[in-house]
Amino acid sequence: MGRDYSPRVYLIMKRIEFGELRIGTEAKMNLLDCVSKDWATAGPKVKKFEQKWGKLFNYKYNKALSSGTDAVMNLISSLYDFGAKRGDEVIIPALSFIATANAVSMAGFTPVFVDIRRDTLNIDPDKIEEAITPKTRAVLVVHTMGIPCAMKEIKEITDKHDIMLFEDCCEAHGAQYNDQYVGKFGDGAAFSYYVAHLICCGEGGMVSTNNKEVAEAVNSTRTHGRKNGDLYFSFDRVGYNSKMNDLEASLGLEGVRNFRKTFRLRRTHLFYLLKETSKYRDLAYFNEEPEGTEICPHGFSVVLKDEKYNIDRLCEILDENNIHWKRNFGCTPTQHKAYEFMGHKLGDFPESEFVGANGIHVGVHQYLSKDDLERMSNAFSEFFEEVNEA
Repeated sequence: MGRDYSPRVYLIMKRIEFGELRIGTEAKMNLLDCVSKDWATAGPKVKKFEQKWGKLFNYKYNKALSSGTDAVMNLISSLYDFGAKRGDEVIIPALSFIATANAVSMAGFTPVFVDIRRDTLNIDPDKIEEAITPKTRAVLVVHTMGIPCAMKEIKEITDKHDIMLFEDCCEAHGAQYNDQYVGKFGDGAAFSYYVAHLICCGEGGMVSTNNKEVAEAVNSTRTHGRKNGDLYFSFDRVGYNSKMNDLEASLGLEGVRNFRKTFRLRRTHLFYLLKETSKYRDLAYFNEEPEGTEICPHGFSVVLKDEKYNIDRLCEILDENNIHWKRNFGCTPTQHKAYEFMGHKLGDFPESEFVGANGIHVGVHQYLSKDDLERMSNAFSEFFEEVNEA
């Protein structure tokens, strides 16, 4: 608490960003097509993007939205179609990007936080069941840093208690668990197309599901709660203005076409950094690939195993090398002022709090050069060698 998590910028060398947006020829042609037709809101490009995205991973129903946060919010709002009431509970991990808790809250539900496992960064399945109450309507897991959650164990719990299971896949495009793409284990999944993510629309999100009722609810809530297909002022649900527009979809279509190439390249970058830091595994947890999974190369995560190793010094070295780093999110209910109102205190979620205080991540995006990767590797080596010498 109180630490400044804003990276300092040094101008001696080109900054290595966490993610970059580069608009290619196909995307520019799509944008020009929108301009020539004077059409910028949701339209044919969005429909095409939904179809192409669904075909890429064989998701049955796909509803494009204005952001990953809106995707989660609209997905959670579908619970009302299954009998949920405002104020009912949704279980989420205590550590994730703040949008997870915000989306649950904005949808009118109460987030119930469950601690994570330090080595995977994901919700601890062994702690979910004790958080279930008569007001629990769903478990929302987050595949943090593109690492799939333990979906077999989690689905057994939600099936046992007859509650819905949703997946926040915003950082996990194309990740697999037991040879199955994430997003298919529960009742619906949310994705994000922010600049740092593997497919980028600038902004944007998607709800993908094989559940027709969930799809119909999201299709309604994303357009103010209209009756499905009704363009007139007839509203069945409390809804939002969450549609993706054709300009964003114009970028996403190019990303879908290049997905496999981008995925492989980013994995090459991730595994380069994993290899270069492998001799420091006794000092830190890295986002390794668990057996039976294929992780999405969202970023390269470092969680120091002992707080005395001094995360501030690692951040300082990354700053000196002009490498954009990000905090490993922080524990939402105890390390962010926004959720102080829920009454949790430091010590309630020890694993999440440890990761929040001792973890950072950097980018592995497709535009990194060999020199960029070497600079990143050298910066990490400089830090860990200092730790070894201390």
